[in-house]
Amino acid sequence: MKCPYCGAEESKVIDSRPTEDSERIRRRRECLICHMRFTTYEVVETVPLIVIKKDNSREPFDRQKLLNAMLRACAKRPVSYESLERAVSSIEQTLMSTYDREVTSVRIGELTMQELKKIDEVAYVRFASVYQQFADVESFFTELKKLMVDRKK
Repeated sequence: MKCPYCGAEESKVIDSRPTEDSERIRRRRECLICHMRFTTYEVVETVPLIVIKKDNSREPFDRQKLLNAMLRACAKRPVSYESLERAVSSIEQTLMSTYDREVTSVRIGELTMQELKKIDEVAYVRFASVYQQFADVESFFTELKKLMVDRKK
């Protein structure tokens, strides 16, 4: 495993344990050259999930890309990395539990907004503003009204 700090290819495993969902193995490693520690995740390789984008192009599902989008939405918010990891795992599990091996980016966006709404409303609105490409303040305000109605339920 290549060290993210110095690029060395030799490391030793310090600790291994399953994640909360038992779908992956979390490994703490230490670089044998610079002695920095880092975390890796081991997953079972399955039939890849293909994302159909808005322009009809296709690409493999990338959980890291989804996590990065959620991290951007949660920037400077009191949201833990672990809660975002759980949300991404939940989304990935939902997508994998269907028999379809192709899923639209729209479906992924909807699932992401559902998860963010549970975690942090500000992050939800941030993500929605980019995902739904609000054209003006009125469309932004409409989404806020929907959020307020959902909050009262």
